[in-house]
Amino acid sequence: MRTRLRMLGAALAAALAVTAAAATINAGPASAAALTEITNFGTNPSNLRMYLYVPDRVTTRPALVVAVHYCTGTGPAFYSGSQFASLADQYGFIVIYPSVTRASQCFDVSSPQALRHDGGSDPVGIISMVNYVKQRYNVDPDRVFATGVSSGAMMTNVLLGDYPDVFAAGAAYAGVPFGCFATTNGSEWNSECANGQITKTPQEWGDLVRNAYPGYSGRRPRMQLWHGTNDETLRYPNFGEEIKQWTNVLGVSQTPSYTDTPQSGYTRTRYGGTGGMAPVEAISIQGAPHNLPVDAAQAIRFFGLDSTTPPTTAAPTTAPPTTAPPTTAPPTTAPPTTAPPTTAPPTTAPPPSGACRVGYVVNAWNTGLTTSVTVTNTGSSTINGWALTFTLPAGQTVTNGWNATIAPTSGAVTARNVSYNGTIAPGGSVNFGFQANHTGNTASPTSFTLNGTACTLG
Repeated sequence: MRTRLRMLGAALAAALAVTAAAATINAGPASAAALTEITNFGTNPSNLRMYLYVPDRVTTRPALVVAVHYCTGTGPAFYSGSQFASLADQYGFIVIYPSVTRASQCFDVSSPQALRHDGGSDPVGIISMVNYVKQRYNVDPDRVFATGVSSGAMMTNVLLGDYPDVFAAGAAYAGVPFGCFATTNGSEWNSECANGQITKTPQEWGDLVRNAYPGYSGRRPRMQLWHGTNDETLRYPNFGEEIKQWTNVLGVSQTPSYTDTPQSGYTRTRYGGTGGMAPVEAISIQGAPHNLPVDAAQAIRFFGLDSTTPPTTAAPTTAPPTTAPPTTAPPTTAPPTTAPPTTAPPTTAPPPSGACRVGYVVNAWNTGLTTSVTVTNTGSSTINGWALTFTLPAGQTVTNGWNATIAPTSGAVTARNVSYNGTIAPGGSVNFGFQANHTGNTASPTSFTLNGTACTLG
């Protein structure tokens, strides 16, 4: 089961980091705001950790987005590897990043407690986080949203089902319907659901949601759904079952009101309306695996938070009681992009390469950091097999990595390609990353050598 749970987080940290890096190119001035851990935020039956991002300037009554990480992830990893914080800087909303502490680092979307209003487990802790922020930051209670990837997408479905009185909308990237992962034996994994083998009528799916909060008759949150047709972990049939569920919950037809192709390979359908804030919006990505592109800006657009008016209100100058972000590095296991290679990395260096350039971005907190490293082939010949050598600053120790094998863990290290990214065409790039502990020095290496050739920086 542990292997299957880890598959839920496959490649998502690396993919999100790449997406976030691309989105940062056009960002405005750097913000002094920082991710902060909040303790003693309220009832927390499953010992979640709470991380909060409040931009330097927020709207007068800010919206609140709960951004829920994937299996093997953490709140800080999702913060550093996704666009939500930079979009918060731009549009003036606040972001909560819940963080799991159980061994699997997956959210509970399976237990009977998690699948009912105020039943217990992770949803109750997340609602405590929401209430904490609402009480301290003058949050607009009609603009509270949830979004997540993989396990976080499943939790998004659960939150909207358990707490329709709290959330106005959700955006779920590669998830399953509310209740699909339910188990009664304590297991976190439901193979039948993961394999897309659970099929229900729209009414049956809708009843699962309605029965989570018996007697509730108020508004129901809108839902945006994303799925890749080649999802190997949470199979594509789950996408259609989610559409059936939420169209039924919202009382709209299962026949799309609007269909378009926003970009090549994408099919977008809207149900119950044709506009950008239709009750249900579903985006299918042709050929995408579980590691699908995560376009956070489209979630913010669906939530109605992409106002072009810049925020004008400074964030509160007196902060609630906080603690620094984690004193140990958040994940201790890597989210690999595919099954790890079954053969040991080569002990001999690949052939010499031509000119190269390295981009190296560090995101640090108290005693930990993550990096995103981009290697570009600026020469005229294809690189077949690569090894990037650099020296980590004193006190930095690698704890895990993705898209490369890295050894040793400190000092002069070499990052080598894995099975699927060994070729770099002229003008092409590869990206890898790693997480590390540090003792106060969060600087970047000063030089890099690719297959024995010195690279430029930038």
